[in-house]
Amino acid sequence: MFNRRNFLGAGAALVSGAAWAQTSNSGLPEAASMDNAATQKPLVPTSGPDYNPVVTLNGWTLPHRVNNGTKEFHLVAEPVEREMADGMTAYLWGYNGQSPGPTIEAVEGDRVRIFVTNKLPEHTTIHWHGMILPSGMDGVGGLSQPHIPAGKTYVYEFDLVKSGTFMYHPHADEMVQMAMGMMGFFVVHPKDPNFMRVDRDFVFLLNAYDIDPGTYVPRIMEMTDFNMWCWNSRIFPDIDPLVVSKNDRVRVRVGNLTMTNHPIHMHGYDFEVTCTDGGWVRPEARWPEVSIDIPVGAMRAYEFDAKYEGDWAIHCHKSHHTMNAMGHDIPTFIGADKKSVAEKIRKVKPDYMPMGTAGMADMGEMEMPLPDNTIPMMTGWGPHGALEMGGMFSVVKVREGISAGDYSDPGWYENPPGTQAWEWTGALPEPTRAKDAKTVLTPKP
Repeated sequence: MFNRRNFLGAGAALVSGAAWAQTSNSGLPEAASMDNAATQKPLVPTSGPDYNPVVTLNGWTLPHRVNNGTKEFHLVAEPVEREMADGMTAYLWGYNGQSPGPTIEAVEGDRVRIFVTNKLPEHTTIHWHGMILPSGMDGVGGLSQPHIPAGKTYVYEFDLVKSGTFMYHPHADEMVQMAMGMMGFFVVHPKDPNFMRVDRDFVFLLNAYDIDPGTYVPRIMEMTDFNMWCWNSRIFPDIDPLVVSKNDRVRVRVGNLTMTNHPIHMHGYDFEVTCTDGGWVRPEARWPEVSIDIPVGAMRAYEFDAKYEGDWAIHCHKSHHTMNAMGHDIPTFIGADKKSVAEKIRKVKPDYMPMGTAGMADMGEMEMPLPDNTIPMMTGWGPHGALEMGGMFSVVKVREGISAGDYSDPGWYENPPGTQAWEWTGALPEPTRAKDAKTVLTPKP
């Protein structure tokens, strides 16, 4: 979906200067755009230092051109329509056709020149989160630069003095613009291609929205009660899987630009945190984990060796963050008898279904009428039934023999005989209970 005509050629001479220097439209690199919400293949380098490119989950990498030794990129801040899942689209603000914007990739020691064209209805800037650069390139509107007016293009130009994983987002009307989805990743690969090299390198941002059922635009004033918990503005079941070949060395880089922390948990493996947005973690400072809490405004990268085949869940361990379109004022009906009230309601609404008296799992299988542009709270199907998930949830799919560069979904894993839980139909021993136990079983057996 790239529009890359003449993009990777040498190009004409461009206007350089400070971040606040206005430019003419002549000589601008073409602004590549994307209108596909699927994970795109990594952009393999064709010149300069070698590196293994990252794969942006449900996203893509921004192409660049080289002009007199400087890598030039073109970001366009603009309103976008983002498909969050099949049947639901959000009207957001982003970059180059999507929210989040495309991942920028370069190499330690590169000089980059980034043109930013503002097609928003208000001014903006870009802050390069975690990067070491001149004060005038830091992107704080009113402090380090004038704001970029609507319809204008400004230039940021600086040297990449350290490798690591960074983010970009506005520092102008930040509450509105970030709440509308303006953010992206900036990955700087090490100059030494053998340093911290991995076989598969995934990146995605954590973001959240409050979008009322049947509507399209986020409620930007919300501070805590979000109902759409997203990875790269996508929600399960439409977050792509992380596809891995057995025995690959795998890195997962996760940035958090929501209003709360997220403990990201991966099943089937332990891993080591190897990078933060402050830099690489020394080997002696790493420790084994199965969950890593990612604070607000931070990035954590972890690595593991893909030894174990299977379909392994990866998700935020805050249980409400694996739900969609949640209401926060719903009463709990567990244990309540709703038979009589259900009969009365059906006289007015014949298709009424009483739910919640035995938990909410039945919502994962039932299909109820929903407002337009709304997705069920729990959804998604696996090989053994309803997954009863949503929001920040995906699957790491480890398979034998997946080719390098192949990220296509291999389908569901078939557990070998004797390795899957099964139903027991034999006799059960009487459970042992303490004589002085204070717990009473409800209902009593």
